[in-house]
Amino acid sequence: MTIYEKVKSACADVGISVYALETELGFPRSSICKWNKSVPGVDKINAVAKRLHKPIEYFLEDDTTTSVQ
Repeated sequence: MTIYEKVKSACADVGISVYALETELGFPRSSICKWNKSVPGVDKINAVAKRLHKPIEYFLEDDTTTSVQ
């Protein structure tokens, strides 16, 4: 899952839209959508994590790798 997909999912969990999150945090319109193809700064991810009540690691973890047991 991309960072954008994780943000979108976390927004749904708290009942706000990605656009509302961008507005509330003072981010440019549609900037979070661009996180599909680019990596945002840690300061932006941290602001999103705090607002959505998630640990920053939730957005940074790479869940495309499989764990070795």
